[in-house]
Amino acid sequence: MPHSARVWNYLLGGKDNYPVDRQAGDRVREVFPGMADVALHSRYMLTRVVRYLAGEAGIRQFLDIGTGLPTVDNTHEVAQRVAPESRIVYVDNDPLVLVHAHALLTSTPEGVTDYIEADVREPEVILEAAAKTLDLGRPTALMLMGILGLVGDDDEARSIVTRLMAALPPGSYLALYDGADTDPAYVQALRNHNARPGVVPYTARSPETIARYFDGLTLLEPGVVPVTKWRPNHPELSEPPEVACAGGVARKP
Repeated sequence: MPHSARVWNYLLGGKDNYPVDRQAGDRVREVFPGMADVALHSRYMLTRVVRYLAGEAGIRQFLDIGTGLPTVDNTHEVAQRVAPESRIVYVDNDPLVLVHAHALLTSTPEGVTDYIEADVREPEVILEAAAKTLDLGRPTALMLMGILGLVGDDDEARSIVTRLMAALPPGSYLALYDGADTDPAYVQALRNHNARPGVVPYTARSPETIARYFDGLTLLEPGVVPVTKWRPNHPELSEPPEVACAGGVARKP
């Protein structure tokens, strides 16, 4: 049976996947050829966001929930290139990811990288475990990259964000993106994917719904936008391509 983490790994160009996963990924792309662009450009946004947070924003602690399988430019790699003393805690509840977690558990001598097995629906469990590695009295970047689509209920998803951010001090950041319902082909591809037995359904939401996750926070420019348009670093692209994935970054005042 195909596995969602391995399918995503395949779409990102990774090697931790099997023929059945590649077949599933190809079926998605038959319905929605832009799926690989969603995967790649969302990953590029993650890289830009972490570089900004560790650099200009001066953040030294990252709580990354919904890690997925290791690929290139994982959060700890980007952050510790900018600030070697950065401390990163990854969170995932996927047994397959846990098997591969040793690939993430590397760090600069000055910093720390750790891994927690937990579900995004259990914020208090995550926070209690993360506090063993992170000082949650200091500004921390909460990263929810592509994970809230796995929480089908809108109110529950917003509650998760609220509870997590409430435990972090002023000066902390929320970095988030999720699949957007802006492309009918993407929505249809998700519908087909969700109908398969054994998969965890993924819910695409409107950019307006995604923007509500940032309520009460100071949203950074350019706001909630397609991931390709969040501070792109490709000046040769006068108009970055649209993809069905939107997000942003905000600071807790």
